[in-house]
Amino acid sequence: MANKGPAYGLSREVQSKIDKKYNPELEELLVQWIMVQCGSGLEQPEAGKTGFQNWLKDGCILSHLINSLSGANPPIKKVEKSSMAFKQMERISQFLRACENYGILTTDTFQTVDLWEGKDLAAVQRTLMSLGSLAVTKSDGCYKGDPNWFPKKAQGNKREFTDEQLMEGKSVIGLQMGTNTGATQSGMSYGRPRQIL
Repeated sequence: MANKGPAYGLSREVQSKIDKKYNPELEELLVQWIMVQCGSGLEQPEAGKTGFQNWLKDGCILSHLINSLSGANPPIKKVEKSSMAFKQMERISQFLRACENYGILTTDTFQTVDLWEGKDLAAVQRTLMSLGSLAVTKSDGCYKGDPNWFPKKAQGNKREFTDEQLMEGKSVIGLQMGTNTGATQSGMSYGRPRQIL
């Protein structure tokens, strides 16, 4: 990868807006969860954006994270440290594919360059939040940590109606269509039309 120089003009403004979305408090929560979820073999990263990026950049921690959430059937079979850029980026891509298979929407996942090049670490945080929320919601015994760290995702509430109930519903006038009580034209005097001279 070629080194990029400083950004100017519109590019700088856009990157500045993206950087402002990064949440240091959320970083602390995510680091705490990842360390609990993956076990005691992890080192605490340096505080701050750069430390968070460098901690996750090689993809090993992310691979261990998704494997720990998958139970007896880990999606990433081989997790080896490598200093080669393409291997690290490949591991991040494997993590993202495994997240989609786990149930995270494609629109909720970051792109590999967002993490590896540090372009949008707020997107990385959003993906990890979605992963934590889904893990808490699944309640399959693989999630470790405080369940209050993440909000539960909404689940479907399918309802069954009998044919009789459906027929009753057809005779009710919904308020979206207005009402047939209340305002009337009684008492209105129309008189003769005015004549214009």
